[in-house]
Amino acid sequence: MLLADLVDASGQVAATRSRKAKLAALAGALRRAGAGEIGPAAAFLAGQLRQGRVGVGWAAISAVQAAPAATPTLTVGDLDAMVAALGRLGGPGSGAARAALLRDAFERATEAEADFLRRLLLGDLRQGALEALVTDALAAAVGVPVEVVRRAVMLDGDLSRVAATALTGGEAGLCAIGLQLLRPVQPMLAATAADVGEAIGACGLSSVEWKLDGARVQAHRDGDEVALFTRNLNDVTARLPGVARLVRSLPAARLVLDGEVLGVDEDERPDHFQDTMSRFGRHDGGGAELGVWFFDLLHLDGRDLLDQPLVERAALLAEVAGPLKVPSVLTDDPAVAADFAAGALAAGHEGVMVKGASSRYEAGRRGSAWRKVKPVHTVDLVVLGAEWGHGRRRGWLSNLHLGARGPDGTFLMVGKTFKGLTDELLAWQTARLLELEVGREGIVVHVRPELVVEVALDGVLASDRYPGGVSLRFARVRRYRPDKSPAEADDIATVRAIRPGSG
Repeated sequence: MLLADLVDASGQVAATRSRKAKLAALAGALRRAGAGEIGPAAAFLAGQLRQGRVGVGWAAISAVQAAPAATPTLTVGDLDAMVAALGRLGGPGSGAARAALLRDAFERATEAEADFLRRLLLGDLRQGALEALVTDALAAAVGVPVEVVRRAVMLDGDLSRVAATALTGGEAGLCAIGLQLLRPVQPMLAATAADVGEAIGACGLSSVEWKLDGARVQAHRDGDEVALFTRNLNDVTARLPGVARLVRSLPAARLVLDGEVLGVDEDERPDHFQDTMSRFGRHDGGGAELGVWFFDLLHLDGRDLLDQPLVERAALLAEVAGPLKVPSVLTDDPAVAADFAAGALAAGHEGVMVKGASSRYEAGRRGSAWRKVKPVHTVDLVVLGAEWGHGRRRGWLSNLHLGARGPDGTFLMVGKTFKGLTDELLAWQTARLLELEVGREGIVVHVRPELVVEVALDGVLASDRYPGGVSLRFARVRRYRPDKSPAEADDIATVRAIRPGSG
């Protein structure tokens, strides 16, 4: 199978907003894949590498000088083998070997394939098709009910492996995939709600739980063996020896738990998110003293609990985890839920989760049965520049560079965002920013600081990445503010005073 087939499908996906059309393009490409190709093809279409990170960054790719090929000859198998070879490199001489592999691939690639390859290796495909859509397209391609494929991906955690099983084993092969201890499953995700009243109205009788602002972790135990995984299914057991000891001490021999790792101070107040993540990300034992709290139980001593109602899973979790269970209240009264949410915020946490009492654990899905409720901050910032977009945003200035007022009247950059922009707003924004252009640097167009934009965010983090000394967390555009002048934008002190969970 030629890589060009995937590139063509990716282009069709990027060119449409129709989910039906996206599915048709993806399924068509997957139908053309053979038994040894459908695994990597599915991964590539989802913007993934089967091998995970392979040590290739922008510097290595930008150093490659290769004229595009006139006709496509590069196959999906060729690309998969090249990525695997990159992942095996290490030690003396690996830099030169990596450059040679990349040069060979780009010399064989057409211009469109080279663009696809570049974005794939950098994790920046941005074509409008994530794993969930490719999963549904796989079901259509192999003629298996979509629910069966979704559940197989949920339990296996590896889309490429499930794709190969779907082609060779069909529905029976997929149904044979079950929850396996020490192999992570994809985490269940939550939709959002503006407030607890809206969430209770949607979910009815619910478990309202503290929403901890830490690092999500999935804990597996099989006898004395414990494995800990991130929400991206990476094994972090070695980083969290204290958490592993706690899991090993629980009164059950076989467990799968879903929870959150968090740092706390002497008064049991939670650390700032960035401090927890800094310790969590270290490989030198920095995460040894991080605490853990659990909010779900997926397996207990030989019994899978994914399809059991939340209230049953919660009762068993309370027996197993005791004080390590995240605080919660079962209610259908919005006032009770609001009081509980206020207590969570007062304790320093970022909000609450509202989960339907009868909900199953729908791993890998952003289901409506779980709703996250947390304060949303808005700030008025000035646009300092923007980056040209990729995929279906090609030709538009998309990723905004945002600044807050400094004490001397200048503007200090505090972050970027490309979220919340409609096609209509992108078109207007591109035209207006080009009128304000003062210079360019690579894909960045710098502009006069004249436009004020209202940005919603979940908080800020201390950061030396931007001159403002902070970075915006989950920033998204709400609207432009033509009624405000740059002098009326929020100052840097106001932005710095915001932290996750405050408000």
